Amino acid sequence: MNPDSKKLAASFYGRVNAPIVERCRVNFCTDLEKSVLMSNFERRGWHQVSPDDEWNFYWASTQTCRNLFSVESGYRMNDNQMINHFPNHYELSRKDLLVKNIKRYRKELEREGNPLAEKAEVVLQGGQVVTRYVHLDFVPVTFVLPADYNMFVEEYRKSPQSTWIMKPCGKSQGTGIFLINKLSKLKKWSREAKAPFHPQLTKESYVISRYIDNPLLIGGKKFDLRLYVLVTSFRPLKAYLFQLGFCRFCTVKYDTSVTELDNMYVHLTNVSVQKHGGDYNSIHGGKMSVQNLKLYLEGTRGKAVTDKLFAAMQWLIVHSLKAVSSVMANDRHCFECYGYDIIIDNQLKPWLVEVNASPSLTSTTVNDRILKYKLIDNILSVVLPPEGVPDVRWNKQPNVEALGNFDLLIDEELMEKDEQTSASNRGHKSHKNRTT
Repeated sequence: MNPDSKKLAASFYGRVNAPIVERCRVNFCTDLEKSVLMSNFERRGWHQVSPDDEWNFYWASTQTCRNLFSVESGYRMNDNQMINHFPNHYELSRKDLLVKNIKRYRKELEREGNPLAEKAEVVLQGGQVVTRYVHLDFVPVTFVLPADYNMFVEEYRKSPQSTWIMKPCGKSQGTGIFLINKLSKLKKWSREAKAPFHPQLTKESYVISRYIDNPLLIGGKKFDLRLYVLVTSFRPLKAYLFQLGFCRFCTVKYDTSVTELDNMYVHLTNVSVQKHGGDYNSIHGGKMSVQNLKLYLEGTRGKAVTDKLFAAMQWLIVHSLKAVSSVMANDRHCFECYGYDIIIDNQLKPWLVEVNASPSLTSTTVNDRILKYKLIDNILSVVLPPEGVPDVRWNKQPNVEALGNFDLLIDEELMEKDEQTSASNRGHKSHKNRTT
């Protein structure tokens, strides 16, 4: 194919298969020229091209990915192309859809009579008795407004002294979040937003969740955890947890008084919020490693309860992924690294706050840069076949060396093989016993 005809044949997002002789060279393109990305790609000897050229690996924004997979684009990827998002990642990363999917998952397990959906009565701080899931109670009680307004009011009246947190469904980095402890404040906000609770009139949906008002504090300050979870397939589910997560601290000591209800430096751990505070430390960035958190908890609470907490966080992640696995468009060209935000309460119970499909790759400190460089390096090692060239025909089972700082959370394909082997061994043993 001469250069001119090749150029004509290449269409939107470089659909033309690269000639065989060029396949050993990996062409990448990206919407995010972040140093942790570029240095990793360049270290591998990859060659940068534009989205209109022939590419093998695309680190794209979520919007680019949605455009690429849209019916209008008519785009079909070849076997040697990969992209870093699943087409409908928002089923997990949009706050309202995450809650909807978890609720549906619980109901499905309940209908099946699965013991995971077991319920029990719980006494709230105010003395009210409510029914909660024993094993799947890992998201705070949440409603979507305006659709669930009446259900929210009913729940609010069970515990009228409680605090709730409002978040716009489609925004991130702490934008548009506020706390309420009175129904009148919610009604006032509704009037001021000129968005009465009427589904046909309101443009933006919000989620309102019971605020975790008993967070675990260190040095008197609230914090949350940012954990990185890599998913290479949803059916079968294959997921990995990055060992080098971190805690993000508020700059102001925690205070539940009404006067501090609007002080986001007390309540929101987002770096994008805290970095504007007068007490923000740019050396450590208000962050502490998960390893140091574990050591601190082992020293102050004991190893047994600390191990139980970390196992509960892994449980939470696996079941949040299972909750969306049936609705995700499981394209073999895709993988995705999610930023999980988790809060631990003072009873050492973890709560899932939200999941980000595009966790920040901006480095705020030296340690941050080292961590995120390792994250990208390890992601590439896990998602690519041993030869280092994207190939969707690969079975997505990396060897132990390729995992780096990732731990396998779940691989349903391997689990199924193990079960089949065990069943085969049991059958063989039974047959042997009958013949002797």
